[in-house]
Amino acid sequence: MSATTEKAAMNPVYRKRLMTHRIGIALSVLGMAIGLIVLAWILITLAVKGFGALSLHMFTQTTPAPGSEGGGLMNAIVGSLMIVTLSTLISTPIGILAGIYLAEYGNENKVASVTRFVTDIMLSAPSIVIGMFVWAMYVATAKHYSGYAGSIALALIAVPVVVRTTDNMLRLVPNSLLEAAFALGAPRWKVAMMVRLRAVKAGVITGVLLAVARISGETAPLLFTALNNQFFSADMNAPMANLPVVIYGFAMSPYDNWRELAWGGALLVTFSVLALNIISRTLFAQKAPN
Repeated sequence: MSATTEKAAMNPVYRKRLMTHRIGIALSVLGMAIGLIVLAWILITLAVKGFGALSLHMFTQTTPAPGSEGGGLMNAIVGSLMIVTLSTLISTPIGILAGIYLAEYGNENKVASVTRFVTDIMLSAPSIVIGMFVWAMYVATAKHYSGYAGSIALALIAVPVVVRTTDNMLRLVPNSLLEAAFALGAPRWKVAMMVRLRAVKAGVITGVLLAVARISGETAPLLFTALNNQFFSADMNAPMANLPVVIYGFAMSPYDNWRELAWGGALLVTFSVLALNIISRTLFAQKAPN
């Protein structure tokens, strides 16, 4: 150890900062360890209780009536797929176009600033509030629950996620690339769509997948909009079964087979969301363009 290092080590200010640094690192590692332990606990419990409910009947039979044996989650699985798919088809073009607008004109007018502010509010808004809003605007007017109402509620949750992701990704495109496109005489809309968006398309797809993962397990909005349906139905203009609401109802029931199906449904939703997150962070991972 050199004389300079020894002198610095004896400095009380240096020793105090070093101690603070070590305490901060220790607390960070402890917090990370606690989070990982809790996450592992949840996943292990879910796997132990959920895998026992996985069977062919769960995917081929509808939800059982109260007190009956057997049954499955076919109607809830199909209903969730239809609702989430429609909400994705609604939210993706709206979110991407809004994100392009914010990236292109975000620093030029107050409308873009207001749009970004409203988007941030919607990102933090409780999902149950969005469900109540759709219920008041759509369900109460139509006087019946429906899969369409559920899709609208989930789309309102997904749109701000896609908007912010698209906006942030487009801002990573270097100005030199845009200037080169403008120098060739390309209009601004073509530069935005054909150059800027194409350069970060993987990041935008990641945002869409994260939005799908975000809405796949939402329960509160669907309680106010799609409600539930014990029978199989592909009619989006009527109450429709969906996994989150079925899990919520079955988990609190006094019937053993209902609770078992709830664990199976929870496992299915959890691993589906996990798969979407893994896909979005691996296959479509993209760094800032050079």
